[in-house]
Amino acid sequence: MMPSQADQEYERLRREHAKLDEKVRELESHRWLSAAEEAEVKRLKREKLARKDQMRLLHPD
Repeated sequence: MMPSQADQEYERLRREHAKLDEKVRELESHRWLSAAEEAEVKRLKREKLARKDQMRLLHPD
């Protein structure tokens, strides 16, 4: 059985969320962050949250 379009979109969002999480973890593993790196972490976290919100719309359970 072929996955539905919503399932495919959910999986794409899940993968993007995981990649963003990996980038955040990598940056946060540094002992010190520059102002630019701190801004990047905030931006990445906002993007992660947006992906999570989109995922919840597709699968609210």
